[in-house]
Amino acid sequence: MEDMATSSDATSTTDHASGIDDAPTGEAALDDVAPETETPVSAPAGGNTNRSTTPDSTRFQDYISTGWVEQPAVLPPAREASGFAAERRRLVSQAFAGQRVVVPAGDLKQRSNDTDYPFRPHSAFAHLTGWASDSEPGAVLALDPVDGGHSATLYFRERAGRDSNEFYANPAIGEFWIGARPSLAQVAADLGVATAHIDEFVASESDRTVGSDEELDRFVSELRLVKDAYEVAELRSAVDATRRGFDDIVAELPRIADQTRGERIVEGVFYTRARLDGNAVGYDTIAASGPHACILHWTRNDGSVSTGDMILVDAGVEVDSLYTADITRTLPVNGTFSPVQRRVYEAVREAADAALAIVRPGIVFRDVHAEAMKVIARYTAEWGILPVSAEESLEPDAQYHRRYMVHGTSHHLGLDVHDCAQARREMYHDGTVEEGMVFTIEPGLYFQPDDLTVPEEFRGIGVRIEDDILVTADGAENLSAGIPRTADEVEAWLSGR
Repeated sequence: MEDMATSSDATSTTDHASGIDDAPTGEAALDDVAPETETPVSAPAGGNTNRSTTPDSTRFQDYISTGWVEQPAVLPPAREASGFAAERRRLVSQAFAGQRVVVPAGDLKQRSNDTDYPFRPHSAFAHLTGWASDSEPGAVLALDPVDGGHSATLYFRERAGRDSNEFYANPAIGEFWIGARPSLAQVAADLGVATAHIDEFVASESDRTVGSDEELDRFVSELRLVKDAYEVAELRSAVDATRRGFDDIVAELPRIADQTRGERIVEGVFYTRARLDGNAVGYDTIAASGPHACILHWTRNDGSVSTGDMILVDAGVEVDSLYTADITRTLPVNGTFSPVQRRVYEAVREAADAALAIVRPGIVFRDVHAEAMKVIARYTAEWGILPVSAEESLEPDAQYHRRYMVHGTSHHLGLDVHDCAQARREMYHDGTVEEGMVFTIEPGLYFQPDDLTVPEEFRGIGVRIEDDILVTADGAENLSAGIPRTADEVEAWLSGR
């Protein structure tokens, strides 16, 4: 997915129960005749007070709080991510010695009325705790200064006991509404960090808090520029799941072709794989058929997938640890590239290969883009599209070839699809490539349907090829090399060979 400004702000969890008892026409709604011993389900301040009513009589509370199987206090083993998260916290401690550092997970974000978006914690919180898709909204990590470093405590609201009414009467956090939540002891064992109830957390004006402290935001963003062994393994898993998602699309493409809103069927096929093998998609899937492929972030996906066109699919599975892949393939819907489609496709593929060929520790990150642009400029000049030579177009004050590819070639990848977005320019765009970095290479060519500077046969063609690249000790590994890339490989893939 092309690089653009993004936010790591947390999103939220959806309450799928409607909480509103709509009776059929001619029947009385049950809520309309509720006895006086029932009260509305608790709602957030300013929220919906017309939810289903819940009994609150003493007799009912006595009845619902008893007769349950006692749940044994089983503690889980520490998850694999916990040790890596501890090392990341140590680095934060070194950088902010003597200062209290606070990292909120974030809160639920309202979608509409009393319905929330699925919760996703702030990426810095997930990175520094290892608590990812299963984390609790409203949790806070605090690093308190002590002799020799910091003491870490994770604050959150643990599950309610059956001696309260929270487990059945609170739609935001109640077990009967959203499922079982962990205890303080379970999370402490799972993540290897001390835990306490969120009510015990007290903020201070002197806190360095992620999300409101520019220096801290920059540091925790730059901390993710080089991936550790755990992160690389999770990104491999995300790429593998994404490959299966692309295989699913290819298998379904004959059925999808020429259907109304076929782009949405493509999106749905991939989403099914993302939910089966991961947590969700890492970003909104781009399923852009025909001239829609010339729209860089086409996520409306309401067009048909027509025989004779190509479809550009930019998609990535986000695994449960929240690491995401970001891969693009452009496929001929009927299984075979036309001569002009193949010409454009192979030019883009050559640009991607040229960029990949220079990746190794010690190069400057921006040089990856520059290498791809040499190929893009050469081909657009050879095709008679540029008003100047390729060499002149590559000059900083010219850049005519960029009319046909206005985005960058690479961005870092990890917990965010556009990872490390708060990093300083000298550490990112102008920074030195290091072993363990993971970033995309994604050149493209986009000939808009109304562009009079290109021959008519090119108009409406959009091609992008995107791969996820791991920098190794002496070069680079294309993590997504298992997904067909060349025109011949793509045609064989589509034919089932």
